Amino acid sequence: MSEISENPAEVIVGGAVLAAAVGFLVYVGQITDYAAGHGAANDYFASFRSVQGVSVGTDVRMAGVKVGSVTELKLDPKTFRAVAHFTVSRDIALPDDTAIVVSSEGLLGGNFMELLPGGSMFNLEPGSEILDTQSSVGLVDLLLKFVSGNKGE
Repeated sequence: MSEISENPAEVIVGGAVLAAAVGFLVYVGQITDYAAGHGAANDYFASFRSVQGVSVGTDVRMAGVKVGSVTELKLDPKTFRAVAHFTVSRDIALPDDTAIVVSSEGLLGGNFMELLPGGSMFNLEPGSEILDTQSSVGLVDLLLKFVSGNKGE
C-alpha cells in the first residue's frame, strides 16, 4: 500500500499549505507590479530639494491613480539635491512639460509622488529627467511659518 493512502490528512494539509504559498506569491506579485511583466514600465528621474517622507516603493500617481513607483533615491553630491528614479506604466505618454510633486494624503497619511501632465505636443523619452519639481513640505515647517507670520518664503 502506498504512503499517500495511509495518511490522507497529511496530504490535505500539505495541499492547503501549497495553495496558501501560491496565493501569497500571486498577492506579492500584484502589489509589486511584477504581474504586469518585466519591462512594462518606463524609467524617469527628477531632482528635488527634499523628498522627506518618500522611500523606495512609494507610489507615483496621476489623477489619484497609481501609475508607477519610486525605484531609487540618492543624493547628488554636486548639487546636494535628492534624485528620485521612478517608473511609469509604459502605456502612459508623459508630455515634456510634465511636473512632479511630492504630495501628502493628509495630516496623518503617507506621501506619494504626483505627476501633473502639461499640455505640450511632445512627449518625454524614457529615461528623461522631469525638470519641473516641487518638494515635500513638512508639517512642522508649515506650523512654524504660520506661528511666525512668515508669508514670504
